[in-house]
Amino acid sequence: MNDAKHTPPLLSPAEQERLDEEMIQAAFKRLLDTYLASSHRGKEELVTRAFNFAKQAHKGVRRKSGEPYILHPIAVAQVACEEIGLGSTSICAALLHDVVEDTDYTYEDIANLFGVKIANIVEGVTKISGGVFAPDASDQAETFKKLLITMSDDVRVILIKICDRVHNMRTLSSMAPAKQYKIAGETMYIYAPIADRLGLGKIKTELEDLSFKYEHPDEYAEVTRKIEEARPQIEHTFATFTPPIRRELDRLGYTYTITSRVKSPFSIWRKMHTRHIEFDEVYDLLAVRIVFKPKDINHENQEAHYIYGIIDDLYAHHPDRLRNWLAHPKSNGYQAIHQTFMNRGDEQGRWVEVQIRSERMDDIAERGLAAHWKYKDATTAFDNSELERWINSIKEILDDPQPNTLDLLDTFKLNLFAREIMVFTPKGELRTIPQGSSVLDFAFSIHTTLGTHCMGAKVNQKLVPRWHKLSTGDQVEIIASSSQHVEADWLDSVHTAKARGKIMAILRRQNRELARQGEQMLQEWLESNNQQVTPSRVSRLCTYYGQRTPEELYLSIGRKETTLDDEAAYYLRGRRHYKGWKRFVPFIHEKVREENKSAADGANFFKDINRKKVFSVTDDTLQHCTIAPCCHPVPGDNILGYLPADAERMEIHHRACPTATQLKAQHGRAIIAANWELHRAHQFRTTIHISGIDDKGILYAIADLFKGMDTVPIHRIVLDTADGVFSGDIELSVTHRKDIAAICKQLRAIENVTEAHRSE
Repeated sequence: MNDAKHTPPLLSPAEQERLDEEMIQAAFKRLLDTYLASSHRGKEELVTRAFNFAKQAHKGVRRKSGEPYILHPIAVAQVACEEIGLGSTSICAALLHDVVEDTDYTYEDIANLFGVKIANIVEGVTKISGGVFAPDASDQAETFKKLLITMSDDVRVILIKICDRVHNMRTLSSMAPAKQYKIAGETMYIYAPIADRLGLGKIKTELEDLSFKYEHPDEYAEVTRKIEEARPQIEHTFATFTPPIRRELDRLGYTYTITSRVKSPFSIWRKMHTRHIEFDEVYDLLAVRIVFKPKDINHENQEAHYIYGIIDDLYAHHPDRLRNWLAHPKSNGYQAIHQTFMNRGDEQGRWVEVQIRSERMDDIAERGLAAHWKYKDATTAFDNSELERWINSIKEILDDPQPNTLDLLDTFKLNLFAREIMVFTPKGELRTIPQGSSVLDFAFSIHTTLGTHCMGAKVNQKLVPRWHKLSTGDQVEIIASSSQHVEADWLDSVHTAKARGKIMAILRRQNRELARQGEQMLQEWLESNNQQVTPSRVSRLCTYYGQRTPEELYLSIGRKETTLDDEAAYYLRGRRHYKGWKRFVPFIHEKVREENKSAADGANFFKDINRKKVFSVTDDTLQHCTIAPCCHPVPGDNILGYLPADAERMEIHHRACPTATQLKAQHGRAIIAANWELHRAHQFRTTIHISGIDDKGILYAIADLFKGMDTVPIHRIVLDTADGVFSGDIELSVTHRKDIAAICKQLRAIENVTEAHRSE
């Protein structure tokens, strides 16, 4: 066979340029058509001018995939226009969002040509080149800090950044594996939650699925395959469940659509992963979504309840699955009724979730913030207060100087995932606070001063401490005293970003004063010993007292945790005969020399590592790696490496590990793609959680099982019993992930053992 005829012919530069131009014009025409078909009309000339400017600015530049770079800004603008519903200002900013970063054009150029508003959005989206804020923070964290600062003034900044991230995720296949993990980790850690918080349900789901696809490709392929296998049954369920509902809605004269929603691959995998169940045990694969056009826009909530009543007459409902977000929407504005009904037309009696929304509710659920703007003046049912409160909470977080941008990222993320509960003030005012909030969180949500001096509270007329967790319906009266002040252990009692940020800011101010006092005490002590304050002496004292930095030493002295004594003075003078120093100091010096040699060996091993390639954990390289204790990965797991600059050893994490997700988002450059290539059997520590019905023979049966496993070292077995059930952990060592699965299967085969799975 002649292989040459299968090789596409090389195009001349002129032909390639012609094909590129056709591709670019087709993409822009689609964008323009989408814009002109929307309610945002009249600024076609501005959008065209922004496109021509961006096209010229990026001329000759190509993406990793090989396509002309201008196709990326066009695609970002397409997402902004088509999938979020933004207007000309946002579309222009999307077209121009990389111009300031990647070309010689400046903010002033954009402002002069397209106006300050568009220029400000472009500036907000533009990445930081590095070194502006804290030196230990990642570029992504610094970018995010700037995004937050600009977002508090114009939320379109974050919307366009999400559009940018959507297209980057859709084209991630052209990147190296380590880059894929970094970008997918950032997406899962921060951008998907932001999309969810802004009500962009469809985009949030896509970002999660794409992150899942690149971080766990095998699991993604397996779940999607099983979804396709289950699709005939899903379609049968939908076909048998919906006809009675359609007949009733038609009889009542409603305009409506009924569609099926299949659970996303990531949601299915997460449920399997967290609940330790198989695919066949995920019973909510299908949801039926009813979107109706209300006969009276001002009474759409009542009509949604009426439709719910119709379905409730047709099918038996699940007593514990009603979710009603009509009167009190989610914090992202989501409104709907969700209930699960038994499908009487299904011979297997499957449960089916039904979601009931009006057209307005559906638009907000899919397009989020942009749809809020669309309906702001269209109906009295619209309430934007929750969104405004969230934006204000971002401003409050930014009000406090953060010495470490990564702290800011973590604090903001704490604010993203919060679900709400509703509590009452002593006067009966209803206030919404995040689920898991304590009395102290509630106090800070009212006022910083009240939180600072909080001693406790009366909850439902009962006195409780400040760390007491609140529940929906509680009536809370804060008890405060001017003699009470913030303490470090308060951080263990709060859940919200606002409270944590305020406490950390107060503690930083207190620590600065204590450190100043400690520095003064150190200076006076040195002078009393006829010595001057020099960097070398301070550094030696840091070593002596086990402090990493002079600031930590000053703070420890200021807190009176460190005592400056005669022994320290003898150490500074280099003497060895005071008390135990003759034996102790040489030991320290030898230990330091050994540690420094080990660190140098590790740093040399990784000095020339190619961070773009996949690192193989082999029998030889394993000695230079540390198996992360947070997730205990074993051969067979999907893994990655974490290797900061000049690190002694590479940390090996499971890719699904929460710590790894955080590292991908905050220290992307230190992430290394890795895989297992071990040929010898190495022992790796892991933990199996086991539970079941309590019985006298359980412990004997477990011990008897492991008695026959000579190659499986058991380190510890801990079982607790209560109310007729037992649960506990078995710590052991294995050589592969398959060993864990086999052991769990054998444990579940023991009588009265109902569950055995690997601990997370």
